[in-house]
Amino acid sequence: MDWIAALIGLIGGFTGGLLGVGGGTIYIPLMIMLKGMDTHRAVGTSLMTIIFTGMFGAFFHHRQGMVDLRIAVAMGIFSILGVWLGTRLSVATDELMLRRIFSVFLVVVAFKLFFTK
Repeated sequence: MDWIAALIGLIGGFTGGLLGVGGGTIYIPLMIMLKGMDTHRAVGTSLMTIIFTGMFGAFFHHRQGMVDLRIAVAMGIFSILGVWLGTRLSVATDELMLRRIFSVFLVVVAFKLFFTK
């Protein structure tokens, strides 16, 4: 068993269940830093892993009455177009540039969440 991958999965699953994050914000940086993956492979692996995180997280949150199905379905349907466009752009982008864009995104989101009531 790959214990580093298992640890990354545990951390991502925990933060996914607790905060609704895990995919890009947890899995990608940890796979790059701890597994030495290139950014493109980390993104693809993260997206595959999110299937499990999302499925079980949604199930457990739904059991607690914490899912708005109407909004989730609408977002899910339109996310298919978004992920298609984003994937095309991602694979065409240089790895260093993709990593920098991702880093700026994380910092902007962190500041926005931290300083907004």
